[in-house]
Amino acid sequence: MRTSKPVLLVEDDDVDAMMVRKAVDELEIAGPLTRVTNGEEALAYLRSEGNEKPCIIFLDLNMPRMNGAEFLKVVKADDTLKRVPIIVLTASKEQCDIVSSFDLCVAGYIVKPVDYERFVQALKTIDLYWTLSELPNGRW
Repeated sequence: MRTSKPVLLVEDDDVDAMMVRKAVDELEIAGPLTRVTNGEEALAYLRSEGNEKPCIIFLDLNMPRMNGAEFLKVVKADDTLKRVPIIVLTASKEQCDIVSSFDLCVAGYIVKPVDYERFVQALKTIDLYWTLSELPNGRW
């Protein structure tokens, strides 16, 4: 993830958003962090010609307007967006949410509340994985 590409955070909770922002800034693992608060805003951001596609999306499942599960279904059905890695970052421990998220090809699932140090360690693991697996031409 050592790139200038943005990270997209789809999160309606301010405290959780601050934790993600702090960890991304501390680890210097990506470009700017862009935050939106629901799936509709995220789709508008992703489909805007003026916005670069993010290198990764952190996605909450429980949000107003368009929730994370609805967002995942739309993104994974879109040929221009389906390869953007998505990490679910949610309070849901429900087996059906976990299974349906992985059925929609998420790259990871982290249950909140998450200890800050554990979250930083998870980001380091994600960074290592994407560093090792990124395709030479910069495409996922």
